[in-house]
Amino acid sequence: MLPPLLDPAISSLVFDSPGALLKLVEQYGSSLNIVWPHILRRNVEALRAVLNRYTARFEIFYGAKVNRSPGLVRAAVEAAVGVDVSSIYEMRDALRAGIEPAMLCATGPAKTRVFHAALIANAALIAVDSVEEFNDLEMIVREIEPDRPTRVLLRYRPAASGTSRFGMGADDLLTCLQRLTRLKEWFSFEGFHFHLGGYGHESRVQAVRELTRFFAAARAMGLDPTILDIGGGLPVQYVDGEVYEAFFGAQCSGDYRNGKVPESFYPYGGPIGACQWLDQFLASPCVDGVSIAGYLNEMRLTLAIEPGRSLADQTAVSVFRITRVKSLAADNVVIFVEGSSFSACETWFASEFLVDPILVSAHAGSEHGEPPVRAYIAGHSCLDEDVITNRLIPFQRRPKAGDLLVYANTAGYQMDMLENEFHRHPVPRRISVTYDAAGGMEVSPDDRMEYRNDFE
Repeated sequence: MLPPLLDPAISSLVFDSPGALLKLVEQYGSSLNIVWPHILRRNVEALRAVLNRYTARFEIFYGAKVNRSPGLVRAAVEAAVGVDVSSIYEMRDALRAGIEPAMLCATGPAKTRVFHAALIANAALIAVDSVEEFNDLEMIVREIEPDRPTRVLLRYRPAASGTSRFGMGADDLLTCLQRLTRLKEWFSFEGFHFHLGGYGHESRVQAVRELTRFFAAARAMGLDPTILDIGGGLPVQYVDGEVYEAFFGAQCSGDYRNGKVPESFYPYGGPIGACQWLDQFLASPCVDGVSIAGYLNEMRLTLAIEPGRSLADQTAVSVFRITRVKSLAADNVVIFVEGSSFSACETWFASEFLVDPILVSAHAGSEHGEPPVRAYIAGHSCLDEDVITNRLIPFQRRPKAGDLLVYANTAGYQMDMLENEFHRHPVPRRISVTYDAAGGMEVSPDDRMEYRNDFE
C-alpha cells in the first residue's frame, strides 16, 4: 500500500469532516479539485529559509504551468515571488493577480509574436531559447521601439543534453553574446538560464560548472550578467520513502490489471524533498575549490529558480465519486468513477500515479463485514484507455457507489493538465479553501478566470 503524505488541513477535511467533503461533491460535482492556496505560501517560505542560509541574492518564480489555479498564482504573488509564465494566458492570470510586471519571467521555447510583444511591454524577463528566437525578438523590438531595453536571459543546453530541442549549445550562445554587445540600446542582457529534465541536483551542478566560462566570456565582452537561472525540477515526496522503496522493489506484473509494470515513474517516495535538494545543490563543489553558493557570492550573481510542482506540493486534492463497482476474475474489481483519467493523467504517459486514493464512505455504519478487494480505477468514458490507475489497489473493503476516492497532492501536473469536455462532460470544477480568523473553513470558486479569452 502507498498511503499519501497529507497536510494537516487536508487530513482534517478528509478524515475528520467526511460529511463536509460529501456535501462539496454534491454541490460542485465529480470530479472535484480542491485547492489550499495558503500551503503554497508556506512552501515558498521553506525554500527561502534554505536560500537565506547560503546567499542574499536569489529570486523564486512560481512555475504557473504546473496548475491552472488562479488562486495558486495569487498566493505566489502574495508571497512576493515572481511567476514563470509560458503563455500569454498565464501572464494574464499573473497580472490580474497583481504581480509587478518586472517579476514576470518567460522561459518557454515557443513564444508567439503576440506573447513577445506583451512581455516587452511589461518589462518582463525573457529567456531566449535559440538564435532564431533572438532574430524574432530583435525584429519585434526594433518595430516597437520600447522606451527601455528588453530584458533577456540566454538559455543554455548543457553538453549532456546534446539531443534536446531546448536551449543553445556553446557556439550559438557565443554568437548571441557577441550580438548583444552591439545591441545594448535594445537589450539588457541579465544572465543565463537552463531547465533540465530529471530530478537529480547533480545535472544542475554540472550545467553551472559549464556556464562559468560563459559568465567569464560575457564579462570580458563588456556585458554584465547578474542572474543564474537553473529552472525547476525540485523533487516532491508524495509518500513515505521507506514504504515507497519496499513497494517499488517488490512490485511485479501481477500488481497491474494489464500485466505490465511501467518502465518509468516519478520518484514519488524519493529520499529527499525540495529543501534538501536545494541545500545539496548549493553546497556542491563548483569550480576552483568553491561551492555553488561560494561561486554565486564571489561573482555577485542572483540565483533564480522556477519551482512548479514543489511550490504546489500538498496544495490540492482531486475527488472522484464512485458510480459503480464491477466484479472481475480472481477476486479483483473495477471501480467506475464520475470523472476521467484526463483529470488524473499519469496513465496517458505510460506511467502511474503511485499514491493510493483515500476511500471516503458515503454509507456510515455499513463498512463492516465487507471482504478486502483489489481494484483498478476507470473513468466514465467509452475509451478502454480511460484508466486512472492500472495498478490493482488494495482496499480493506469493497467500495460502493456513492463513496468517494480522494487522490492527494494532485496540483502538480496531474489534475488539470489534460482535462477536457470529452462526451460533453463539463470540465471539473475547482474550488479554493481558506480559513477565517476562528479557523472556520470557507470555500469559493477557483475556476472563473481561465475561461475568458481577452487576446483574440
